[in-house]
Amino acid sequence: MSSFEEAETEETVTCLHMTFYHPCQDNKMMFRCLNFCKREQVRADEMAKFGRDSNVCRYNLMDTRVSRIQFSLQFYRKLNSSQFSFEIKNMSKKTKLIVDRTELGYLNKIDLPLKCIICFGDYQILAEVQEGESVDYFETHLHLAEVPILQERRLPSLQPIPENGISSSLFPSQGKSPIEIDENESC
Repeated sequence: MSSFEEAETEETVTCLHMTFYHPCQDNKMMFRCLNFCKREQVRADEMAKFGRDSNVCRYNLMDTRVSRIQFSLQFYRKLNSSQFSFEIKNMSKKTKLIVDRTELGYLNKIDLPLKCIICFGDYQILAEVQEGESVDYFETHLHLAEVPILQERRLPSLQPIPENGISSSLFPSQGKSPIEIDENESC
């Protein structure tokens, strides 16, 4: 047998890609302790915590408005399945955590969708799960966004759509009275 045949099968690793944005990130440098653009291994039995307390949190946000522990992520395997997932829990007593459109109060938790936006205060985090097979650890890969994630993704506004199905935001000129122009005149 060759060494190639005897080599262990390479297994893929679940990776959580997280893209961070804050409107004051250039001035306040709240992400200066995060390790961007380099994958980092986290043991499967560890809880990944985000917040300002460097003694407790693996991922530190340098901002006094962030809770000591803002939120945590727990890696787990779904019951009777080979599929892995993450559970996100709000650890802040003062700030609600919004995962896509679901609002989490203190100690509330939900499964993290494969792709979602996490918001608290002025923070926006795009989380994307790249599925893998490893049971021993997962990886995180952090990125920094230059523009607001909500703006970049062009998410629909939370404004109600009228019964006729036409949103006034699609037609900015709506509400202005029409101007009559002679067909020989130029606009």
